[in-house]
Amino acid sequence: MKIDDFCLKGEPAGGEMTRREFALRAARACAGACAGATAFSGAFASIAAAQAPAREVLFYEKLKGNSVRCGICPRKCLVADGARGFCGNKVNRGGKFIALAHSGPCAVNNDPVEKKPFSHVMPGTTTFSIAEAGCNFTCKFCQNWELSQAKPEEVRRIDMPPAQVAKLAAQAGSPSISFTYGEPTVFCEYVYDTAKQAREKGLRCFMISNGYINPEPMKKLLTVLDAVKIDFKAYSDDFYREVCSGRLQPVLDTIKLLKKEKKWFELVNLMIPTLNDAPEMIEGMAKWIMDNLGPHTPLHLTRFAPKYKLTNLPPTPPATLERAKEICDKAGMKYVYIGNIPGHAAESTYCHGCGKKVVDRHGYVVRANLLKNGKCPVCGTAIPGLWA
Repeated sequence: MKIDDFCLKGEPAGGEMTRREFALRAARACAGACAGATAFSGAFASIAAAQAPAREVLFYEKLKGNSVRCGICPRKCLVADGARGFCGNKVNRGGKFIALAHSGPCAVNNDPVEKKPFSHVMPGTTTFSIAEAGCNFTCKFCQNWELSQAKPEEVRRIDMPPAQVAKLAAQAGSPSISFTYGEPTVFCEYVYDTAKQAREKGLRCFMISNGYINPEPMKKLLTVLDAVKIDFKAYSDDFYREVCSGRLQPVLDTIKLLKKEKKWFELVNLMIPTLNDAPEMIEGMAKWIMDNLGPHTPLHLTRFAPKYKLTNLPPTPPATLERAKEICDKAGMKYVYIGNIPGHAAESTYCHGCGKKVVDRHGYVVRANLLKNGKCPVCGTAIPGLWA
């Protein structure tokens, strides 16, 4: 399934879409995407396009003159009456801060969990993946910029309240739900409400995030989440400021919070030629991970492909990724993966005790999972992760 089939820029959120039209879109997008394509598209046939209901923002401060201060992310936007914050999906209505991105996802898919990517979370399963419009970063390399850099009214949205998400995930045969594609931080109200109901129905819930979120909202989300993937974009504040319009330290703080709260998480570093692939930058990242998180933290080093505003740069050479992995391995890290190069040996998981390949992967396909109750079948070493 392609995200674009559910993210059509330039069409208002309240626009009409017949059930037949949406069913056709879903069927076309699902064709050949997975073994359960027919059942999956059928699950969507009953969903009609609609204006999603507004929901009050979880964390904000009311100020004089009907202004508000957003408390969701480190930007702490000061928003005047009638205006919006940086992410574009929260509006101040008479001193009441409203989250416009709720119950109306603009991207829906049934993905392999390896695509998130997770390598230590329920290998070989699919995860029901949804997104709302908006982001608190403006990454020049964003692969989903059509939705992340859009406002809710600028993309096609589908009426899908929290209870319906869990139902559709079950119908699609997915044991989990992922909040992904865009930035879940900026639609955290929808994340919280959906995950709360989904977990009550026995589904796992994952957040795929840039980590640019304040501690209190993150702690609240962690009460309903099972795992988090953080984009560790670079061990460089300059990179965050110049390429992403953010800062590094809040992301580091979020990662340390995940460790403190004992929530499973994995890190991804998209390696972009000339911008964040210098050996000293990789050495700094590896040292920080070892000092603050420990050797068993999974790190995915993934290949960049020209996108959005960085089409002038080439794809990352495989040798660059392999050199970075060698640096991380030398630092003592035990689970360093190379992504976006299907067939590479470093896609698979190896026991840190004896070196046995315990999960064999090719791209997003798990060809063999030899783990026995999360342990190596050869030496019995427990492999950290969320396996059940």
